[in-house]
Amino acid sequence: MDIKFYNVKTRSFVTVPASQVKKVKYETTTKKGKQQVRYAVKAEVDGMKLTKFVSQADWDKIAG
Repeated sequence: MDIKFYNVKTRSFVTVPASQVKKVKYETTTKKGKQQVRYAVKAEVDGMKLTKFVSQADWDKIAG
């Protein structure tokens, strides 16, 4: 399974194998005290760090 990232600096799409990405979960608390969770995958291509926010279902499908 390959994951498609958008490289903002080069303004192009980059495809990265799922084995080279790292899963990240960002947890924050809103002003009202509600817990908010955002799911993302990170990769580094040619020295540039790429981040893509994904749904929880897609995040669970990715191994690692």
